[in-house]
Amino acid sequence: MFRAVYPTASKFKYIAQTLAKITDEIPFYATPDSLEARILSPDKTTLAILKIPSIAFEEYECDEEKFFVIGADEFNKIMRRGTRNDAAIFELVEDKNIFRIIFRNKKTGVERTFELETKPRAQEKVPEPELELGVTFRMLTDDYKHIIRDLKIAGEDATFTYKDGKLLIHSMAQQKEYRGEFEQDNPLLYISATVDSARAKYSVGLLESTLKPTQASKTVTVSFDTDKPIKIVFELPEGGNIVYWIVPRIEA
Repeated sequence: MFRAVYPTASKFKYIAQTLAKITDEIPFYATPDSLEARILSPDKTTLAILKIPSIAFEEYECDEEKFFVIGADEFNKIMRRGTRNDAAIFELVEDKNIFRIIFRNKKTGVERTFELETKPRAQEKVPEPELELGVTFRMLTDDYKHIIRDLKIAGEDATFTYKDGKLLIHSMAQQKEYRGEFEQDNPLLYISATVDSARAKYSVGLLESTLKPTQASKTVTVSFDTDKPIKIVFELPEGGNIVYWIVPRIEA
C-alpha cells in the first residue's frame, strides 16, 4: 500500500504546477524511503526530478515500491483546491486503479475527497545524468526570477560564463541586450568552481520553465560547465527538492 500525509496542501500545489508545466502524465515512484517523479520533456531537452523523503510527510506508509501514473492537468487542478489550512492526504487504491487525494482542514477536521484514475503505462525510470559540473552557485529565488525575466526581454539564448571568480550571464538579439555580472555576496550567496573558466549557452524558454518552484523555495542552486547540461536545484520547504537538467545549445 501507499499512503502519505503532506502537512500543507497549498505548498504542494506549486509542485503540481511544476510537473504539469512539463508533461501530460506524471509517473510517480513511491518507495519506503521517498516519493519521486521523473519527467523527461517530449523533446528530451529537460529532465525534471521531484524527490520528497518520507520524513517530510506527517505520515508515510509504503510497504514496497509502487509505480503509478496520473494525469498532470487533472492533478494540478485538484491541488489548486488545497488551502494553507489543509493537509493533503495521498492514497493509492491499487485494486480500483485510483489515486485518492483528500484535503483535511487542520482546524475543523472537514475532509474533501477527490479521485483520479491511474493510467496504464510500463515502468521506465529515466536515469539522472552522472556529470561533474565545474561551477556551482547559489542565490535567492527572487534574484534568479528577475534574471530569467530580464533574459526573456533580451533574447532566446543565454550564455553563462565563469571566469576570475565571477559569473557572467549574457543575451542579445535584434538590437536588445542583457548583461549581468555576479559574484559572492553580490548577489550570490556563494560561488565555487573546480575549473578556471566555463562557458555554455541555454534556451531562455527552457530556463523560464523552471520558475514555478520559486514560489515554494527560498534559494536555488545552479551548476554548469562548458557545453554541458545545466543543473538547477530548488529545495522544498518541508524537505526534498525539485531538480532540473537542461541541455545546452552547442555552437557550431
